[in-house]
Amino acid sequence: MTTLAKTIPQPLVRTNQWIIFLSVLLSLFMQQYWILLIPLLAGLGGLLFQWNPIMKLASLFLQKPRKEYRQEDWDQQQFNQIIAVVCLAVGSISFFLNWNIAGYIFTIMVGVASIVAILGFCIGCFIRFQWKRYQYNRSL
Repeated sequence: MTTLAKTIPQPLVRTNQWIIFLSVLLSLFMQQYWILLIPLLAGLGGLLFQWNPIMKLASLFLQKPRKEYRQEDWDQQQFNQIIAVVCLAVGSISFFLNWNIAGYIFTIMVGVASIVAILGFCIGCFIRFQWKRYQYNRSL
């Protein structure tokens, strides 16, 4: 018996990446750091409850059945979401504590990672691949 891997349609992943990128951009240019809470809370919802309101809303706009879209690996997306949530949380907390340099560093990191992923290279995927490779080589 084969089991199907859990996947997410790529348009939903892309929507989430765009929301992260645009939130970072708006929050930095407008100096309204509370905007970072939008993707942060959505990401936390996805990690803790497997319910991301951004993806849920975006799924209403899918024109084809979910299975007809290119699929992204759910485990990989969870890993990527952990990185995004950590960076957004550290960035947000830093701004609220007036540790602006740390806030800019973590916020810009997640913003760059999201736009690079939109353009086709997933930094989180690369990190996870290297980690899995390291674990495999260590087990030999």
